[in-house]
Amino acid sequence: MTMQEFIKKRKHLIWWVKDYAALDEAAIVEATLNYGNWDDVQTLIKIMGRRKVARIFKQRARPSHMGRQNFSPKIKHFFKLYFAKHA
Repeated sequence: MTMQEFIKKRKHLIWWVKDYAALDEAAIVEATLNYGNWDDVQTLIKIMGRRKVARIFKQRARPSHMGRQNFSPKIKHFFKLYFAKHA
């Protein structure tokens, strides 16, 4: 399964987008961790690999120079602990 197939089957994770092919991996990871269930997260990890998902999460979880932060505090805390132990 490709990333595009994955997200196309899970339109509820990123409902505001019409062109799923235009999404990059980081947007898919962010949407899945924020809005997906545990099975969605595990499927994403099988497709991309745990280290790659963890790397993207860490990049996106850091506040940018604009202060933009898209993870809810609970999600950020959980996956920070999860990837520290498992990636």
